[in-house]
Amino acid sequence: MDESTKRLPALYDSLASRRGDPANYAPLTPISFLSRTADVHPELESLVYGARRDTWRTTEARVQAMGQALNALGIKAHDTVSVLLYNTPEMFETHFSVPLTGAVLNTINVRLEADTIAYIMDFAETRALIVDRELLPRAIEGWQARKDRGIDVPIILIDDPAAATAPEIPDGLPLYRYEDLVREHALEPSSYRAAIVGDELDPLSINFTSGTTGRPKGVVYHHRGAYLMSLGTIAGWAVPRHPRYLYLVPMFHCNGWCHVWMMTAMAATVHCMRGIDPARVFDIVRREGITHFAGAPIVLNMLAGSKDAPARLADDRVVHCMTAGAPPPAAVLGRMESMGCEIIHTYGLTETYGHILECEPQPAWGELEVDALAEQKARQGVRFPTVEGVRVVDRESGDPVPADGETLGEIEIRGNLVMSGYLKNPEATEESLGSGWFASGDLAVRHPDGYIQIRDRAKDIIISGGENISSVEIENALYKHPAVGEAAVVAMPHETWGETPCAFVELLAGKEATEAELIAHCADRLARFKKPGKVIFGPLPKTATGKIQKYELRKRFS
Repeated sequence: MDESTKRLPALYDSLASRRGDPANYAPLTPISFLSRTADVHPELESLVYGARRDTWRTTEARVQAMGQALNALGIKAHDTVSVLLYNTPEMFETHFSVPLTGAVLNTINVRLEADTIAYIMDFAETRALIVDRELLPRAIEGWQARKDRGIDVPIILIDDPAAATAPEIPDGLPLYRYEDLVREHALEPSSYRAAIVGDELDPLSINFTSGTTGRPKGVVYHHRGAYLMSLGTIAGWAVPRHPRYLYLVPMFHCNGWCHVWMMTAMAATVHCMRGIDPARVFDIVRREGITHFAGAPIVLNMLAGSKDAPARLADDRVVHCMTAGAPPPAAVLGRMESMGCEIIHTYGLTETYGHILECEPQPAWGELEVDALAEQKARQGVRFPTVEGVRVVDRESGDPVPADGETLGEIEIRGNLVMSGYLKNPEATEESLGSGWFASGDLAVRHPDGYIQIRDRAKDIIISGGENISSVEIENALYKHPAVGEAAVVAMPHETWGETPCAFVELLAGKEATEAELIAHCADRLARFKKPGKVIFGPLPKTATGKIQKYELRKRFS
């Protein structure tokens, strides 16, 4: 857009001085949802965790106190605060307290190994760490990496009575207790402040990818995108006032699909769970009157296949569920629907704040049988209300593919719900965004009714239980074994996890290794969910130039 198109016509010259005036403009930020909800519904329950039941008045007070504490520890605008927490109330609070100071929130996957956590903490230039005591041993390496650079990172520790273990705390750590800081820095309501947002496009959070092509990339979200994702989800999911929400999506993943901010806007009562246990889920849904929850297809499969699964989740009402993270099996959707669960299937990426497509139901679908309805809902669907554009294009020509349900193309996205870019990686940012659209790398078809459905992945990503796993990362671990000559990893079907890594290995001449030995070897070097589920020995198929033909290996599971 050139400068001439940015100027208002002369008719509006008298308004030019008012553009961006505080009276008619404020930077969009999801942090503003908290003060509004605390003002309007101060005594309504906000967070429930075991016997703990906070109100929105309490949640705002704790957030304001922690924001003050972070400032007292030296945290300032645009500093990175890394967080390694389960889905506890403190994790929810950090989504407001950290950006309240103008700092940037970096939520780290609790399933990662110490080496990757250290890489993320250092790459993001962490200035403070908030960590669950049970996870502290895996964070020490990251703290040390920052110390080696001359950066003293204060550690804010959370002692959760529900934790399985309470590891010993090494001497010499600059340690602070979360609850002590909240008490010490409590403020009078008259001293509460709004978030420091100079520009709505300022960074709000960094979410690291799963490292599907090596080291994970840092995806930068801005305040505007998170605000519009929250409002778009309210509209797309038709979320009413005061839902009772069970938070099963890890809040470290795309900031919990931005539901932490969305549910705050709707003055929800949010039930937190440290880990997913089907029996507890069923109990909470019934006892607490849960109306909404969300989770990857693996979570739905876990619930539907549980020995504790009831005939219906709730006898007196429909329970609303959002699922995303991998193409869900239609059979799983059908089982959950039969249990009285109304499912909306969505699609998105870390780079798009979470979901940007939804399989929005059509009125005519109400006449379909359960199995046929599940097939319809297994598609990724149409764009969210706050997404400007989604298309499926031919990867060579860039032209949209025909809506015939057969022609493959790549999903591309445009609008406010696309990341600012990759942290300290201009080459990858240009590659992804340079065309004016975000290239997803996912291959899909568009059906005659306009609904999009993923058919394949452009990269060798394995999605196991909603987690993205890099085949290259596993191969690199295998190559470190002295008996491995060549290795290739592909996805194989798995009844529980959807798919899981399968390693094909060709041993060096004269060397020996067992399947169990190689799996254990990988488990020692990777997060345990990334280890191969199976190892198959034998010669690997190759092209004339010596490249391993992974598509031939995948055929074995067709």
